[in-house]
Amino acid sequence: MFRQSLERNEPIIIAEVGQNHQGDLELAREYIKVFASAGADVVKFQTRDNKYLFSEGAYNAPYNSENAFDKIYGLHREKLELDKDFIKILKSDCVKYGVKFMSTPFDEPSLNILLENDVDILKIASFDLGNLPFINKIAKAGKPTVISIGGGKSDQIKSSLNVLRQSLDESLIAVLHCVSEYPCNYDVLGLDNIQVLKDEFPNILVGLSDHYNGILSGPIGFMKGARIFEKHVTLNRSWKGTDHNFALEPEGFRKFVRDIKRVPLMMKPKEISEIGKEPVFQKLGKSLVAATNISQGEILTLDNLSGKIFEKQFIPVRQSNEVIGRMTLTAIRQGDPIEFSNLK
Repeated sequence: MFRQSLERNEPIIIAEVGQNHQGDLELAREYIKVFASAGADVVKFQTRDNKYLFSEGAYNAPYNSENAFDKIYGLHREKLELDKDFIKILKSDCVKYGVKFMSTPFDEPSLNILLENDVDILKIASFDLGNLPFINKIAKAGKPTVISIGGGKSDQIKSSLNVLRQSLDESLIAVLHCVSEYPCNYDVLGLDNIQVLKDEFPNILVGLSDHYNGILSGPIGFMKGARIFEKHVTLNRSWKGTDHNFALEPEGFRKFVRDIKRVPLMMKPKEISEIGKEPVFQKLGKSLVAATNISQGEILTLDNLSGKIFEKQFIPVRQSNEVIGRMTLTAIRQGDPIEFSNLK
């Protein structure tokens, strides 16, 4: 999939559900159905074993955020997590709707669960950039792998990709420019870094994971060289939770996909043979006419030519350069069209 994107210059677009399903299986399934229809190539979730991931103190810490689903942080996280038995259902739905199933494992038990359910694509979160032991485990799974670089420095990015390349062919790796701000303002998106990554890793698919709440980043990212895009999605921006307010709703995501895919079509110049044949020129384009009575054998000049709209076109005025300086073979009355048959 990654290699095909590079070869065909086609974007891969990931709808990042994350945990915006609120821990509800039917809601998670609805995300797959809706965003597959809106143009996603991949639907992505996040997978955590919270008691493994968090220390006892961190798990039991008080949590007083307006987005809290519980007053204890670990229990808040649990209420956002899908039952591990549901993963096979999500994978099946992705197959049904023609999209790839992708998830971010945040810990080793979650990685094992995803592999048991034959996840199509694995994601390494920015939080694990530079976490070489964990990256090594993910690489050895042999799955197509995407890594985000938010908050990472050059040596951390290089070392992470080097570990991936020890076990994975470069055609199975994608690296995403990312700024770890939620939401991310337009003036800190840093899209020029996409070209830096392309220059540094020319054989790896480069893309963009952004937390910007609009769609303009997609087309500009494509113009900068990104070919894989991860965008947070929601079914309702007003829902309680940290990722909803900057995520795209279905119509916004559809336009995000549409605009990215329009970019390469916008770049192709119009065929020269078609230029000037547009309907508006056929209807309203001026033809060259004699501005004065012109005698046989007279030279056409800037002063004895003008333009007029006829029911059909003769010599378009834009071709006056092909006419000026030529001699007439016949006399031409003022206001009559100039035709090439009149000229020597």
